[in-house]
Amino acid sequence: MARMGEGDKRWIVEDRPDGTNVHNWHWAETDCMEWARNFFTKALADQTPLNGEGNLYIRIKKVEKLDGEAYVNVRKGKIIPGYELNLVISWEGEAKDSEGNSLLKADGSVDIPYISDENADEDPELKVTVRDDGPIGKRLKEAFLAKGKPFVLEQVRSFVTAMAKGGPAKEDLEVKKVVKKISSGSGADAEKVPTAVLEKKETPKKEKRKEGFKTITMTEKFSCRARDLFEILMDENRWKGFTMSNARISKEVGGEFSIFDGSVTGTNVELQEGKLIVQKWRFGSWPDGIHSMVRLTFDEPEPGITIVKLIHSDVPEEDRYGNATVVENTERGWRDLIFHKIRAVFGFGI
Repeated sequence: MARMGEGDKRWIVEDRPDGTNVHNWHWAETDCMEWARNFFTKALADQTPLNGEGNLYIRIKKVEKLDGEAYVNVRKGKIIPGYELNLVISWEGEAKDSEGNSLLKADGSVDIPYISDENADEDPELKVTVRDDGPIGKRLKEAFLAKGKPFVLEQVRSFVTAMAKGGPAKEDLEVKKVVKKISSGSGADAEKVPTAVLEKKETPKKEKRKEGFKTITMTEKFSCRARDLFEILMDENRWKGFTMSNARISKEVGGEFSIFDGSVTGTNVELQEGKLIVQKWRFGSWPDGIHSMVRLTFDEPEPGITIVKLIHSDVPEEDRYGNATVVENTERGWRDLIFHKIRAVFGFGI
């Protein structure tokens, strides 16, 4: 995927003085880091999750750091967010006695090392610290965990939702929708619409074959015999070895399999030892009833050299939570978690 400022510029739609990316047909990428920094600053800075309950006070001071990347891609009007962020915020706590006298004031921090679109359906890990090891300091930390942590996670969820809707690109998308609606007018109203806007209206195309699904293709080369690679992919013990996760794999046609600790399940459709694996695959995060088809062909042009061709079809563009990174994550999983791991563990690199 092209990132902001990287790769072949033909894949990035830049701002043009004579027009825009009509109907968002091409890739349009928006850098969201500054927007994300402003979002978290507004949502978290100077907020008070706990104000006097149990004579304890918790105030989030400010966003100390936000590192990483955040961007939104738009393709054919579909929003595809991407982000990997490390967020650090500071907070302060105070404990008072029954008469309102201050017993202790202490500063603390919250480190959220990994806010990612890959884990958009899960709350990220929080590391909470307080700069006082005494009993009151521990009370303040417990108070933050009880009241401050849920508040922070709520803001993170709001960020995830906002990114899924387009982040800073949302306003531009809404403008395009309004323009399209106006261009459908007629009569006197239509005469008021600029000709350039009217020209953007186009008739629906009939080229969609299976909207919302993609096909992943990949070719990988290994220094091993084809039958050895076939056996690795069909043997649950070896699968456990290179993925470091639980697996149950039937070696029979019609048999079922479960890999990556049950995150992926499916059925063997066709098996030819050392030559072909065809399976139905399903990720647990996909919408109910959705299955994809995996086809792996093994070719050995010379002894000890195997070329694997992957065709993974009917991969949904979105998961059940509306995250539009399924295809990208699935392709990355094949490359990094399967093919590269096999090379590293079994020494099949070339």
